[in-house]
This record gives sequence, C-alpha cells and structure tokens, in this order.
Amino acid sequence: MRFLIIYFFLLTSSLADETTNIKNLVINKDLKKYDDLTFLDAKGKYLDLKDYKGNLILLNFWATWCAPCKEEMPSLDLLQSNKDLNNLKIFPINVGQDNIQKSSKFFENLKIQNLELYFDSPITLAKIFGLRGIPTSILFNKEGLEFARIIGSIDFAEEKFIEWLKNYN
Repeated sequence: MRFLIIYFFLLTSSLADETTNIKNLVINKDLKKYDDLTFLDAKGKYLDLKDYKGNLILLNFWATWCAPCKEEMPSLDLLQSNKDLNNLKIFPINVGQDNIQKSSKFFENLKIQNLELYFDSPITLAKIFGLRGIPTSILFNKEGLEFARIIGSIDFAEEKFIEWLKNYN
C-alpha cells in the first residue's frame, strides 16, 4: 500500500507543472503557444500580442469588483516601473465587463501611474486561457510562449518574485 501511495505521488508530481516557493506562481513544464491573442485598449483599438514579441509580457486579468485585484494592482504598477525589468510589458486586462469610466476611476483611486487600461471584449482571452478566477496573470517569454501563471494575487513588488522574473528579462 505504501508503495502505491508513493508511486501515485510521484506520478502526479511528474504530470503537474513545476512550482516555486513564490506564492501562487506555477511554472509550465511545457511552453504553451497561442494564436490570435487580441484585446482592446482604452480607445477600443484591437492589439495583437504577437506585435510585442521580443518583450517579456505579463497579462494580468482583473475586474473592478475583485478585492484581491484591487490589493495587488499597486504592486503591479510598481513592477512596470522597475528599471531592472526594462523589457517587461504589462497589460492589465479587465475581464469584468466594466466600462472605461468605472475602470479609469478604479485606476485613479489606486493612484496607478505606470499602467494603461485594456479590455477583454467579448471575454475571448478568458475563454482561450481557461481562467478559473481572477486575478490571474500569465507570463510570456520573448518568443511569445506562455511559461508561467500566477493564479490568485501576489505582491509583485516582492524581491523574491522580481529576482525570479529577471531571469526571463
């Protein structure tokens, strides 16, 4: 019986994505490629993620009614201004179907200065990525491949996270 439990643990561990000691961070065992990843800017213009190839990309999915999103947004704003991560491009994408006025007020109340508003309309990316909750952040390497996810909120200003992220910059 003990052998069966150990075997099951080893089997499930080998199938699971790699984890780190950073809260809520899961590193993909296999890089994931997606086609046609588009979203809207605050003016309603479509942006295509492939146009940002060569950059380290962080897509952060959030909504104005999400308390953990509100908690982590200021640290995400600080992350965008980090001089050691000058190749990092952050796209905070509202998936809560909030309008531009409500989203702008959310940023204004939190004193967000380094991030712009983006929208997932009509919830296309949320479906493509199979989001199960927000906040969720998805990280793409310079080749445009997903290499990690942050499921839930984190402190993006945490030194341990920044040091880990520098490896991909």
